[in-house]
Amino acid sequence: MPFHLSFPFSPRTLGLLAGALMLAGCDSPPDDPGMVIEGKIMGTLYRVSVAGVDQAARPALARDILAVLNRDDQEISTYKPDSVLSRFNRYQGSEPQPISADMADVVVTALRVGTLTQGAMDITVGPLVNLWGFGPDKQPVATPDAAQIAAARQKVGLSHLTVTARADGQWLQKDLPGLYVDLSTVGEGYATDHLARLMEQHGISNYLVSVGGAVLSRGHNPQGRPWQVAIQKPTDRENAVQAIVDLQGHGISTSGSYRNYYELDGKRLSHVIDPATGRPITHKLVSATVIAPTATLADTWDTGLMVLGTAKARALAEQQQLAVYLITREGDHFTHYMSPQFKAFLVSEAK
Repeated sequence: MPFHLSFPFSPRTLGLLAGALMLAGCDSPPDDPGMVIEGKIMGTLYRVSVAGVDQAARPALARDILAVLNRDDQEISTYKPDSVLSRFNRYQGSEPQPISADMADVVVTALRVGTLTQGAMDITVGPLVNLWGFGPDKQPVATPDAAQIAAARQKVGLSHLTVTARADGQWLQKDLPGLYVDLSTVGEGYATDHLARLMEQHGISNYLVSVGGAVLSRGHNPQGRPWQVAIQKPTDRENAVQAIVDLQGHGISTSGSYRNYYELDGKRLSHVIDPATGRPITHKLVSATVIAPTATLADTWDTGLMVLGTAKARALAEQQQLAVYLITREGDHFTHYMSPQFKAFLVSEAK
């Protein structure tokens, strides 16, 4: 995969990471300029920023980063026909199929959060995602009709998917031949956590890693200050900051309805699909940010909360004591809700 290895870098010009998260700026040039490795994977951008790494160790680190990302892509991509997930989706039988321990963990996490959100977070929603043109299939030329939506919904349901751990490994099984698993809603967090694990394996304690809209950081930046991440305002202006947080070793992910969309038959259609209706969401919640112990968990929760809408998302966040930041459109302006758990990470907030 193509990548760009650069050092030194200016933290002020790191810019947009992806989605609705970006690095907050720093004031002065560092004595140790650090190292940035960035590129494209899984149809999105990745970025690894580290401090205090010897020059001699950097080429090997860059190679290992690509190896980890390519392995993840080969496991969970729905765009690669030979990926583990694509082969599972094509399989029309009901026998358990072998998967890695990491892949089993992310599916189990998605199933648990799916249950807690009463199906709002559903990794089997692939047939509906594809029907509406947000998956590997092309965008439809007309709005899908009720019959098409009903037919796709017959192929959706977390109850049809099972993960089993046995002495000989981990296995993924479906009891519905047409079941299609889409891990794109959790894949960015999945890969981000693996980058963080790689940093630890290399003995690196000061890093910020991101894949798409999922970010995880530990330690300090080259200035010796905690890494900070900015949550964007839900506008088309890329550098409009809503809030800045210090992750304190946690992962963060934002799901938003205002960036990934297209217009069909005169209507703007969000990429966030509600499994309960089979259609793109239409409520007023435009952004859900979650901070969690892992990027995978944050990436899983933010999607479910986005599907639920403001009232239900807030109630569930309070019940589960989640660190969440919700932005809702109210006419021509926005309002926000921040849970008490999120406030512990907050550095500053736009007025």
